[in-house]
Amino acid sequence: MAHAPAMDGNRQYAHHFLSADHEFETSKQGIWLFLLQEVLFFSPLFVAYYVFRGLHPADWHAAAQLLDWRMGALNTVILICSSLTMALAVHGAQTSNKKKLVVNLILTLGLACGFLVVKYFEYTHKFHMGIYPAGAFTYEGLGQYPAAKLYFSIYYAMTGLHGIHVLGGMAVMLWVLKRAMRGEFNAHYYTPVEMTGLYWHFVDLVWIYLFPILYLLG
Repeated sequence: MAHAPAMDGNRQYAHHFLSADHEFETSKQGIWLFLLQEVLFFSPLFVAYYVFRGLHPADWHAAAQLLDWRMGALNTVILICSSLTMALAVHGAQTSNKKKLVVNLILTLGLACGFLVVKYFEYTHKFHMGIYPAGAFTYEGLGQYPAAKLYFSIYYAMTGLHGIHVLGGMAVMLWVLKRAMRGEFNAHYYTPVEMTGLYWHFVDLVWIYLFPILYLLG
């Protein structure tokens, strides 16, 4: 049986919390624990990257030359801009500015789509060259660098996992946008918007680490 939200003065909160402040603090603790788990989720890939880079520096350098740093830089700019629009969306919710909230959520979704489009072109270019994860690697230009196959396996694993997180963030943003358009968020209740913003900033931060190690350090 569905329960109507309880009220704490003008502030709305779910029935299973003691107050609006209790809901907000509990949600914030929950999202930070979730993000900590996400850090642990990505960490083995970063460790693998640095271990194998130390074991095969020449192969790593040769493989990295096949990445287009301009594509990576473009996606970095896109995600930084999306963090700004997400922050503006949260501020719109906190100030009961529905238009600001909705417009900036739409802009954030648009920038996320732009990121994926750039990544699509980058992936398809690599596939056209015959650069796949190790088992299907057919590119012959790195024949003298056998560990280059391992580099691209890690590259696809890291960027692919990040891409899945981008899609997950977009799905949550669509849910938040639908509720925002119904006017459900205001200065008294904006918990889902802020939690989504924290997640999106984490996704952007992961890319800030991925870009230099994959596109520049090689």
